[in-house]
Amino acid sequence: MRLFDMTNKVAIITGSSRGIGRAIAEAFAEAGARVVISSRKQAACEAVAASINQRHGDERAIALAASLSDKAALERLVSETRAKWGRIDVLVCNAASNPYYGPLSGINDEQFRKVFDNNVLANHWLITMVSPEMIERRDGAIIIVSSIGGLIGSGTIGAYNISKAADLQLVRNLAVELGPHNVRINAIAPGVVRTDFAKALWEDPIAEAALKKATPLGRIGEVEDIAGAAVFLATPAGRYVTGQAIVVDGGATIFGVL
Repeated sequence: MRLFDMTNKVAIITGSSRGIGRAIAEAFAEAGARVVISSRKQAACEAVAASINQRHGDERAIALAASLSDKAALERLVSETRAKWGRIDVLVCNAASNPYYGPLSGINDEQFRKVFDNNVLANHWLITMVSPEMIERRDGAIIIVSSIGGLIGSGTIGAYNISKAADLQLVRNLAVELGPHNVRINAIAPGVVRTDFAKALWEDPIAEAALKKATPLGRIGEVEDIAGAAVFLATPAGRYVTGQAIVVDGGATIFGVL
């Protein structure tokens, strides 16, 4: 058994045209998987798929755009993946949104619903779409990219953090339901990672210095740090892990000051 082998596995990764999602897709392809690049814009997905295919010299990636808020689009994402490659072995729910910054007292109903629809309900939809075939094969891995925000409070991204906490419970509940069928589901909870989503937290030198000081490893996370955890959870290396939230934050939550 090769612990980190994904040869002939098919993986859908949402939000994979950039950032953490792209890094996960690239790492899966390196491990031998065929990957589906998905985000809202088809052109951005095609650029990433082309880059992966050029690197490996074969068709290891395809591009299928889909909006998280559009259930029909997610259904097409799943059905077109099956039409192309015949199966789905791994699902990574990475895409998320946060349309509001500020105290919860200021968020309106539309913004609150969008956070939960995109960050929780869309994950539920996708898992419901792909899990039946995994159950039938008695094999599959599902990963939700949550956040350490689901473990702590915030005065500015409270709704986002609540949705990420809901994702952690979604993982725990589905681990109970899917475990008897040998289908594993886990979450990754990143800390601050050098992505566009967290740019405000690291592009200012003073803010970055404060973050480094508050992190035992003394640095901000890189997207490859999260991709490594995803490969572990998607491969035989993680075959006895389910229902868990793997925190990848350089030790920041140990201090509890974020």
